[in-house]
Amino acid sequence: MNHQTIMQNAEARRSVYALNRNLPLPPEEIAAIVRHALKYSPSPFNSHSVRLLVLFGAEHEKLWDIAAEVLQAAAPPETFAKQTAPKLAAFRAAAGSILFYQDTDVVSDLQQRMPLYADTFPVSADKEFAMMQYAIWTTFAAAGIGANIQHYNPLIDEAVARTWQIPAHWRLRSQMVFGGIAAPAAEREYAPTEPRLRICGLD
Repeated sequence: MNHQTIMQNAEARRSVYALNRNLPLPPEEIAAIVRHALKYSPSPFNSHSVRLLVLFGAEHEKLWDIAAEVLQAAAPPETFAKQTAPKLAAFRAAAGSILFYQDTDVVSDLQQRMPLYADTFPVSADKEFAMMQYAIWTTFAAAGIGANIQHYNPLIDEAVARTWQIPAHWRLRSQMVFGGIAAPAAEREYAPTEPRLRICGLD
């Protein structure tokens, strides 16, 4: 593999919403991708604050049934029926979900041990979570697996924690839905890099 391959995989990583259960890899290989990212993604201060819950099959469906129940109770009926319910049904039709958590005990411990940098540790933990999310997402794209990121936390936090016995110090940050690609992501235009990039010293 060379750097062009990595760049091509980065380009292939898109938010894919038309997902099905026809995965190009068996669940065991998908779990191995997640495990690899968990092991090798950068972790500020070697803190390892990210926690993951991977759901397949009926467990994945259960997540989106929970989301539907919670959101139906919270959203206006018309909004839920016309907007929210179809989205949740599409997520449920995918093959699986990854729930990304942050272990707040790890962050608190760092803050206590290094108070001079206490304000930076929550930000560092966010960076770790984001890099791991990107690593999984990009590897999925390279494997022909579609994915998108959702943020139904904190609305679903309590019900999810109760269902899968999640420790109280795990804070839910996002949900990655993944599956076979039923339809590719729509074409998009990318913002030019020039206003956002400065390079010095090439001459």
